Amino acid sequence: MSELGLVKRQFGHRARLALSPAEIRVMDDQAHAARTMWNCLHSWWTMLPKGKRTLGAADEAIRQARKDLDYLGKLPAQAAQAVLKTYFQSWKNCWEGRADEPNYKGRFRTGMSVDIPQGRDLNVVRVHRRWGMVNIPKVGRVRFRWTKDLPVGKKANKENRITGARLVKDALGWHIAFRVQTLEAKPEPHQGPEAGVDAGVNIPLALSDENHQDHGRPPRLPDGKSDRDKWLTPKEKAKLLKLERQAAHQKPFRKKGEKTSRRLQHTYDQIKQLRAKATRRALDWQHRTTTYLARTYGLIVVEQLNITNMVKSARGTVEEPGKNVKAKAGLNRSIAQEAWGRTITMLTYKLARYGGELVKVPAPNTSRRCSTCGFTVPGSREDQATFVCKNPDCGFQCNADWNAARNILHLYRIGHVIVEVPAAGRRGRRAGKTVKPVAAR
Repeated sequence: MSELGLVKRQFGHRARLALSPAEIRVMDDQAHAARTMWNCLHSWWTMLPKGKRTLGAADEAIRQARKDLDYLGKLPAQAAQAVLKTYFQSWKNCWEGRADEPNYKGRFRTGMSVDIPQGRDLNVVRVHRRWGMVNIPKVGRVRFRWTKDLPVGKKANKENRITGARLVKDALGWHIAFRVQTLEAKPEPHQGPEAGVDAGVNIPLALSDENHQDHGRPPRLPDGKSDRDKWLTPKEKAKLLKLERQAAHQKPFRKKGEKTSRRLQHTYDQIKQLRAKATRRALDWQHRTTTYLARTYGLIVVEQLNITNMVKSARGTVEEPGKNVKAKAGLNRSIAQEAWGRTITMLTYKLARYGGELVKVPAPNTSRRCSTCGFTVPGSREDQATFVCKNPDCGFQCNADWNAARNILHLYRIGHVIVEVPAAGRRGRRAGKTVKPVAAR
């Protein structure tokens, strides 16, 4: 196949590490050193005048800090350089309007991570069907779960190789996320059908051809309330409830200003593990569902949603208190749990991988307009799941999410498509500000 028919693709693969207690302590020290390096670099960067803030000066400052402070020396040199590169890129994103100013990283509100920027340092080897081995700087050879074929050994070359990795810690332990570059055949245009997709709460993903995608478990409780633990089994839900009650009982024994006891911290860790397990299952469902949709359909039409505004509280103010505050809070939790933005992101890159296309249309009135007669009559959307057209000449009745999906596809067919500006050309939230931040001057 000629080079014109090939395209480079970068993707990530995350795997669980099998670390001993001593190795976990070493990894924790490296992650805390990386966070401290970021905070020291931020202080150094913001205190200096603009003319003296250069990458060369920052590199010298980092090298000197690793010599002067033994604690920072626990972080490998390449990982320290990655901290500097990430910090400088965060400022570039701020100056170009794509993000806010970088800030200090807190000990408890920041995820622990360490970067390994060069793939040659990893020396990945497959041991057998279930496990592989990877080299982690200042830790040594570590086993990891082999759940996806990686370009190692004879399969690795200049175009198909591991370019680096990032070590990440969550409630389930340390994981390694490989950065893989591969050369693939350029996909042919997908000849599959068109489909409108409505992201909802009653039906997670409702399709215009009634090929709805559900979680496989009842997404809502019998009384209509949101089930925040729908991804856990009944036994796991019972265990979670027991742990939450246990934590509520143990917490009053800790006096103000005292360090959290080991028993209470252990209870918190168990709660975090169950929450992380539910999140992992939700993410797995999203990956499987979006991959199926990308393989099945050639074009998918979705709404242009402003999710940030959709999940705002209805509490109001003291002078003008809101209405149905508890109901709106439950709806906000349900929207946040479905992670609609992440679903759209997955559909975008997976459709491109399989030769398909994702198109966005305006969202107003798609759930209130009748997909049969085209009229928008007040009161047709009776509740979250029911749509009954109040037009006397129509009377169409169906699921509200399915009705919205049909309207979404119809908007695309009549040409109401939103053309998005590429990310590099956006001004973002800071578009109205013409003056750069203090640290940028």
